[in-house]
Amino acid sequence: MARVQFSLEGESLEYFLIYGPTPKDILRKLTALTGRPALPPTWSFGLWLSTSFTTNYDENTVTGFIDGMKERDLPLHVFHFDCFWMREFEWTNFEWDPAVFPDPAGMLQRLHLRGLKICVWINSYIAQRSRLFAEGTAHGYFIKRLDGSVWQTDLWQPGMAIVDFTNPAAREWFAGHITRLLEMGVDAIKTDFGERIPSEGILYHDGSDPVKMHNFYPIMYNETVFRAIEAKRGPDQAVLFARSSYTTGQRFPVHWGGDSWSTFESMAESLRGGLSLSLCGFGFWSHDIGGFEGAAPACVYKRWAAFGLLSSHSRLHGSSSYRVPWAYDQEACDVLRLFTKLKSRLMPYLWEAALEAHREGIPVMRAMLIEFPEDRACDSLDRQYMLGETLLVAPIFTEEGTVDYYLPAGRWTNLLSGQVQEGPAWHHEKHGFLTMPLMVRPGTILPLGAIDDRPDYDYRDGVTFRVYELSDGAELTCAVSAPQGAGTMKLSVQRAGQRVTARVSGDVSFHWRVQCAGVNTVKPLNGMHTSADPLGIILQSADGSHQIEFELS
Repeated sequence: MARVQFSLEGESLEYFLIYGPTPKDILRKLTALTGRPALPPTWSFGLWLSTSFTTNYDENTVTGFIDGMKERDLPLHVFHFDCFWMREFEWTNFEWDPAVFPDPAGMLQRLHLRGLKICVWINSYIAQRSRLFAEGTAHGYFIKRLDGSVWQTDLWQPGMAIVDFTNPAAREWFAGHITRLLEMGVDAIKTDFGERIPSEGILYHDGSDPVKMHNFYPIMYNETVFRAIEAKRGPDQAVLFARSSYTTGQRFPVHWGGDSWSTFESMAESLRGGLSLSLCGFGFWSHDIGGFEGAAPACVYKRWAAFGLLSSHSRLHGSSSYRVPWAYDQEACDVLRLFTKLKSRLMPYLWEAALEAHREGIPVMRAMLIEFPEDRACDSLDRQYMLGETLLVAPIFTEEGTVDYYLPAGRWTNLLSGQVQEGPAWHHEKHGFLTMPLMVRPGTILPLGAIDDRPDYDYRDGVTFRVYELSDGAELTCAVSAPQGAGTMKLSVQRAGQRVTARVSGDVSFHWRVQCAGVNTVKPLNGMHTSADPLGIILQSADGSHQIEFELS
């Protein structure tokens, strides 16, 4: 790039040039300036299932979905109610439609007893038929026209007004309704819209420039809701499913990609957009598995399910059709089960990536150039990504399962099959729906949890440290942190010739194991139990000591 041009109506323009030198350094400095992401609760990393948008549903429908997931051994962690939990043409009124949900508090309690968290949809627009319209008008809680009357539009809800978050009283009023939902049993809020904000002929309470407020509006909207959840639930327990944003918006996760089409093309566009967002400092990101608009063919749903469950956050959601897997075919259930359980087992690793996003601003889902800035082949890759520091994900965008992906230098191992591939090189493969290129970086210790049916557990207890491509003379380390800062276990592995020493430190009061990927036999040098596994022999101390030693055969 030789020349960049910026333009703005006005007399001055301020812009910032941030030098790394590496992409990670740039992200650290950018988020030091604009804010680091809050840490989402561990349960939010599990599978979310939605009612979808314009479908018909009531408590029996919801219960039927949840029962269907359980009967098919499909772990489910969050249930989302989209727009029609409220009465139509009254969005947003924060009231459950009594004709459909006569006992909302009881229903939420029943869902909680099944181990589920609950999310509901809102937006910052108040329809004229909403009971809140007159109240908001009387107190001056809405954006106004130049003559002082309420600015209204029919675009979305008839006669709707827009909450003016520059008014402290309006923020408190809006947050109060969020708090009431939380007290009823809601756990998360989907903050939809926030982008249809007028920029001409309007007045804000604090006199803000309408043009500048157009982009800043969703920041104030999302912050109001996020802070209300945080105040009620406590630190690290607030999470949104937010649509619109702007610079600094990463402070209030999670954001999703909006209304994609149910096609492979849109699936690829979603990934490209998510990687661009992550390069702007957004640490957590999601998308609608199977696409939103239209009814996805089974092949799109299954490929997207694998991609979606190898994202920081994972939600099944659509427009006019349900997204339960048995609506597609039996294999869709198998795909969803496999990758949901895999994600739960990957939580010790993903949680460390989440902590890095929170502390340093390095996103969980990373464009290849973030991890490999010296490999120029990675500069423009937008159909694959790194999930954390060491897992390379290449989603498949074809029905027949053909995929081309690039591996940087070294011997990479497929996490699912154990197959080893060399880089730097392009690879062409064909996969069924239960496999994909999910490659582990050479010189990795990958911690795998002992639980596969939920994301919120103590990641230290029963952890398996799987070691990949440990070269002679190398020393690798790996940390596993418990949620809510309850302690950290650390593993160090050293190799000298054929001799390997593995030591744990920190909180060592839990059972742990070491697995040597691609190795079938070893010679134990101290007391240990060994067990065979298709992906590599597993070693565990026989006497509970903090160290094991062995020789590679």
